[in-house]
Amino acid sequence: MKDRSDVVVAGGGPAGATVAALVAEGGYRVLLLEREPTPPFKVGESLMPATWWTFRRLGLLEQLRASAFPRKHSVQFFGGSGRASAPFYFSEFDPGESAVTWQVLRSDFDAMMLDNARARGAEIVQGAAVLDVLFEGEKATGVRFRDPGGSVREVDAAVTVDATGQSALLARRLKLAETEPNLRKASLFTHFSGALRDEGIDEGATLILHTREKDSWFWYIPLPDDRVSVGVVGDRDYLLRRPGRPAPQRVFDDELDACPALGERLAPARQVLPMKVTRDFSYRARRIAGDGWVLVGDAFGFLDPIYSSGVLLALKSGEMAADAIVAALADGEPTAERLGSFGPDFTRGMEAVRKLVYAFYTKEFSFAEFLQAHPHCKRGLVDILSGNLYDERVHEIFEPMAGVCPLPEEMSLG
Repeated sequence: MKDRSDVVVAGGGPAGATVAALVAEGGYRVLLLEREPTPPFKVGESLMPATWWTFRRLGLLEQLRASAFPRKHSVQFFGGSGRASAPFYFSEFDPGESAVTWQVLRSDFDAMMLDNARARGAEIVQGAAVLDVLFEGEKATGVRFRDPGGSVREVDAAVTVDATGQSALLARRLKLAETEPNLRKASLFTHFSGALRDEGIDEGATLILHTREKDSWFWYIPLPDDRVSVGVVGDRDYLLRRPGRPAPQRVFDDELDACPALGERLAPARQVLPMKVTRDFSYRARRIAGDGWVLVGDAFGFLDPIYSSGVLLALKSGEMAADAIVAALADGEPTAERLGSFGPDFTRGMEAVRKLVYAFYTKEFSFAEFLQAHPHCKRGLVDILSGNLYDERVHEIFEPMAGVCPLPEEMSLG
């Protein structure tokens, strides 16, 4: 006899944990299967302030307030010359608590999210690898998985949620994933201890630093225990296919030499993790749901990490998908139309970040010069940097922006 659940969630990252928590809270049986026995190291430590609202709904604010995660009040950009912009303080247009967020150690943060889903009624099985999604015709009916003891089992479910991250189990199986041809990037990243930080409310700021010729850029994200996450991003060929194929550590060091503003901050520091590499950042699925299935988080799509939008989009897609799932199950209609009803709204916010990513990678574009010419756009820009992606004024900045840099056409859902 097969196991049975109302909803099975494949993947226990922020998107999967959010879906599991909220659907279980809605009174349905939820089984979440997470491949790793414990949350592993992950990049993606910087949160956007708009995550506050999902955390409030999940009941996680008190835990986050009590955590050792540094508080993030702003983001600051450094040009190729090393000149710094004024910090973009999220509180400039939002004086409330939701204007401040956290820089998180992902293993601890992801464990917090899973524990919360468990506390809200979801069954969590860690060390369980989802092998395949089961279908009857075009309708998903559950999954086949290997349990922690090594046995292969099947579970039936009215709704299967793919939250498998960049593995994108369903999008790849159904050939839905489309990569962004102009955003084929790679990243080399690590952690340092003992690096210099700013003082006061700037201590936890995210810094974005261009190298001299703007062929690459670095992130600098303060973490607990005197650590900082530092990574360099550039075109895949530029970083990984150099003559002689130097080791990733050598490439990172060469790019650091071209970023003196960051070199000063890291001068007293020591590297405490081996260099890590990721490739092909940006892609998106043509559909977000089908009969009996729905995609959330990176399983649906991933954008370049420049604005730290990954966890926000994971949380928002998880929250919006959960509401669609609960409503569909209540009516006994887990169809593609019902499960994907949140797709247009969700992707509209995602498109705002995507357009701003293209602006950032236009070498001739300067945010400082743009705002000097169009000061009325500052609020919309800060809204995007804060993650307030679902306010109409966010999209008002793109008409003037399109006059000074090429922006992509919006991608639509099939």
